[in-house]
Amino acid sequence: MTTSAPQTNPAERILMGPGPSTVPHRVLRALSCPTLGHLDPQYLAIMDETCEMLRRVFHTKNALTFPVSGTGMAGMECIAVNLLEPGDEAIVCVNGVFGTRMKDVMERCGATVHAIEAPWGETISKEQIGAALDAHPKAKLLGIVHAETSTGAHQSLTGFADLCHAKGAMLIVDAVTSLAGHELHVDDWGIDAIYSGTQKCLSCPPGLAPVSFGERALAAMDGRKTKVQSWYLDVSMLRKYYTNPGAGGGRVYHHTAPINMTYALREALAIVLEEGIENRIERHAIMHRRLRAGLKEMGIAYIPTHSLHTLNCIHIPAGADDATVRRRLLEEYGIEIGSGLGPMAGKAWRIGLMGHGATQRNVDLVLAALLEVLK
Repeated sequence: MTTSAPQTNPAERILMGPGPSTVPHRVLRALSCPTLGHLDPQYLAIMDETCEMLRRVFHTKNALTFPVSGTGMAGMECIAVNLLEPGDEAIVCVNGVFGTRMKDVMERCGATVHAIEAPWGETISKEQIGAALDAHPKAKLLGIVHAETSTGAHQSLTGFADLCHAKGAMLIVDAVTSLAGHELHVDDWGIDAIYSGTQKCLSCPPGLAPVSFGERALAAMDGRKTKVQSWYLDVSMLRKYYTNPGAGGGRVYHHTAPINMTYALREALAIVLEEGIENRIERHAIMHRRLRAGLKEMGIAYIPTHSLHTLNCIHIPAGADDATVRRRLLEEYGIEIGSGLGPMAGKAWRIGLMGHGATQRNVDLVLAALLEVLK
C-alpha cells in the first residue's frame, strides 16, 4: 500500500507587509540548483563571490563580510555575542521593537545596557547620542537601528561614528530594512559592525543575515578574555571558514553552510548590482512618494516624521477596523500589509515597498484596493 502526501501549493501573494518581500523567479530558480558540499571548490568560489558582492552593496572593504546562517535576528545576536562580554557596558537606542530587542540581546550577553529612548515613530538625535556617551564613558559600543521596521522611522546616522569613536566606543547598526533600499555607506559613515537580512530589500527568501565587521570590531573580538557564549555564532571560528585563507591555507569547517540559500543570495545581489545600487535606492524613493501622494488623497497620514521609503507606517483612518481591512485585502486581492506593533497595535498599518515589490504596479494596486475596501 502506497500513500502520497499532498503537494505544497501555497497561494501567490502580493507581499507588501514588513517582510518578507516578493522573491523574483530568477532567485527562486537559483535556489533550486544542485546542492554541492560546503567544502566543494565550486561552492567555495560561489560563496567568495557572494561575500564580495555583499561588500559592494554595503559599500565596504571589510574582509570579514559574510552571510550568517539565520535570519536578521541571528545577525543581531552574532554581533552582540562576539563584541560583548560579561561586565561590559553598552548603549542602545530604543524607539521601537528592534531597538528593544537589541537591548534585550545585549543584556543576555551579560552587559549592562543603558538605553537612549525616544517615543515610537520618532528618531534619536545627535545631542542624545553625545549626552549618553558623556554619561557612560565606559560604554564599549552604541547600537542603533537605521530602519525601525516596527514604526517606519528612518534614522539619520550623520556624525554618530565620530561621537562614538571620540569616546572609544564602536558604532553598531541594524540595517535589516535599509540595505539596498536606502543610502548606506559602511566605510564612509564609520560603522564598525552592521547586520541585515535577506528577506527585505534584497528580495531573497528569509534565512541569511549579511554582517560586516570593521577593524575596531575585529580588535575587540581578538582582545576577548572569555569565550563567545554562542558556539554557533562564534566569529573567531566562522572567520576561518568565510575568509579566504589564500595560498597554502585551508578552510576550517564549522557548520554546514546553507548551500542553496547562498545561491539565492548571490543571484539576488547580482540583480541589485545590475540595476545599480543608486538606481535601486532612487526607485524606492519614487515609489514611496507615489504611495504617499495617493494616501494623502485618501486622507491617510504617516506616523513618523522621518519616514522610511521601504516601510510606510500610516494611521488607520477613523471608523476602519484594522483586522477586517487587512483580511479583506488578503482574501479579495491577495495583498498582504502589516499591522501595528506594541503601542501602535490597532492604530497603524505598515505597507512595505521593498526590493522586487517596490513597483508602480504594486503601489497603484494597493491604493485602489485600499480605497475599495474602505468604502
